[in-house]
Amino acid sequence: MLAATARVAGDLDLAEECVQDAYLAALDAWTKQGVPNSPGAWLTTTARRRALDICRRQRTLRDKLPLLIDPEPANEGLDSSFAPPDPFAALGACLASAGSAPPVPDDRLRLIFTCCHPALAPEAQIALTLRLVCGLTTPQIAQAFLVSEATMAARVTRAKKKIAAARIPYRVPEATELPDRLRAVLAVIHLVYTTGHTDPTGTDLMQRDLVACAIDLARMLRVLMPDEREVRGLLALMLLTDSRTRARTDEQGRLVLLEYQDRGLWNREQIEEGMSLIPQALRGGRPGRYALQAAIAALHAEAKTYQETDWSQIVELYDVLMRVWPSPVVALNRAAARSMVYGAEAALAEIAELEQHGFGGAGRSTGLAGYRYLPAAKADLLRRLGRTDEAVAEYRAALSLTEGGAEREFLLRKLRELGAEERLGDSADSYEE
Repeated sequence: MLAATARVAGDLDLAEECVQDAYLAALDAWTKQGVPNSPGAWLTTTARRRALDICRRQRTLRDKLPLLIDPEPANEGLDSSFAPPDPFAALGACLASAGSAPPVPDDRLRLIFTCCHPALAPEAQIALTLRLVCGLTTPQIAQAFLVSEATMAARVTRAKKKIAAARIPYRVPEATELPDRLRAVLAVIHLVYTTGHTDPTGTDLMQRDLVACAIDLARMLRVLMPDEREVRGLLALMLLTDSRTRARTDEQGRLVLLEYQDRGLWNREQIEEGMSLIPQALRGGRPGRYALQAAIAALHAEAKTYQETDWSQIVELYDVLMRVWPSPVVALNRAAARSMVYGAEAALAEIAELEQHGFGGAGRSTGLAGYRYLPAAKADLLRRLGRTDEAVAEYRAALSLTEGGAEREFLLRKLRELGAEERLGDSADSYEE
């Protein structure tokens, strides 16, 4: 709705206001007349008509303001029935006819490219797109960036003001402009997927609508930019990861770690499609971050059992990924993979080094303060070493950082297995997979 309305309004704040007005109108109209057959179309049409009305009034105000200064307009004496052509009339007529509006996914992609304009800082591009296109809340986005809610709210506000002040057009860029925005667009789609893959706040493990949205956007982006290797890599990564969905929870909706998943439930069609994209994503030069992550996911998909996974090759791929995309989360995931080759003790030592000196040993901040998977990873390694008291402490630390019901239940279950009772009220990036 927001993307479709923004295309008419040409202003993000105005589009948001019109969408809210449409919801208010629905509360009144639907209570009296009942819910229409196509609620989404009703809301979108109402929001866009509201935007058209406001734009007409603004245009009229601009046209009439000079009359306050010049009481005798230049066109005085013309037939009063004459009126200049209304540029909004054709669009209004289109709205009145069924099926005239462009498909919503096209509007979403157009809005993503608008938000990912090079004039905005990279972090602001991604944050704004997650907020406007994907409907993520400011706390969700802040958690994805590992920053405070206030910091993220300020970034979003500044980005919207910059778009208005710079008069950034609402359109899909020309082909020559696409590469400059591709990196941010890919990051946005990936963050949408990871947010939906493990919902940090909801009662369910996943937000399927966000996952489906991310995969659809990646498919459209591949059509738009078929020769870009990282577009293929991102689509492959999401397909391979999403193939495990049915096995990620048991019949009671409880979280199941990769080690214990029933691989017969994995979606072979998604796996085959994802695997077919990887060779072209890796060829032709230095591989990108998404292609490398897809290659790691492919090794999991190829293994018949968890124990038969080629962990040595996974560690090698993580080493390359750390050079291509040095990240504290990648460093943590690499440590977890290394534990399968060199043992839990070696992995704990690596995590301790990461916490003390930063990833890469370069004294950089780990960026993992408040990251719920850090204590969860340490807890699992300590449990494997039989260091129960320390594992309990780390599980409790992870629990204090986790809001999502499925993840909280998993951590509570682990605590009970270790003999520690904990009350429920007291838990992509994802270490789990």
